[in-house]
Amino acid sequence: MRKIDELGYLAIEGSASSDEMLLKAGIKEARGLIAVVSSDAENVYIILSARGLNPNLFIMARSSGADGSETKLLRAGADKVISPYYIGACRMAQLVVRPTVVDFLDLTVHGGELGLRMEELRVSDKSALAGKRLMDSGLRKDYDLIVVAIKREHGEMQFNPKPQTVIMPGDIMVVLGEHAHIVALEKLL
Repeated sequence: MRKIDELGYLAIEGSASSDEMLLKAGIKEARGLIAVVSSDAENVYIILSARGLNPNLFIMARSSGADGSETKLLRAGADKVISPYYIGACRMAQLVVRPTVVDFLDLTVHGGELGLRMEELRVSDKSALAGKRLMDSGLRKDYDLIVVAIKREHGEMQFNPKPQTVIMPGDIMVVLGEHAHIVALEKLL
């Protein structure tokens, strides 16, 4: 705990499955919670407590990868479940089979010498882009951004959308480009 304080992070010491601790941490106003303790059972308790205190919370949970653990975490109320062991194994396999693709994704997700970022941006109801076709939006010409995907409000994902695709309010656009250009576009949305 002392190291966390020295780094300047906010922290509360206590059990994350305790309603009192969750309330002290501001669970009622929180948008998200990540349950990552080492025990699947403890993560279930954290999820049940948090979901009971804030039904609209987005909850991500860590799974040990044991049989049935993902199902139980989802049943308890997690929105997404991640297994670090599964992700690690997939990444290692991809590095062997597609090392250049992994290098490119690392550069775009984490930033690197190319200066590229991949970001998701939500289109508001008031956006000047709402109702325009991609080809008429100026995203490529004015912002030098590539729209990799569009996730519609109802969940449908369009990868590599066509130029005739209409940008709708509530869409989440996944864009690739320089960070400064992404920030400029974000102001328009």
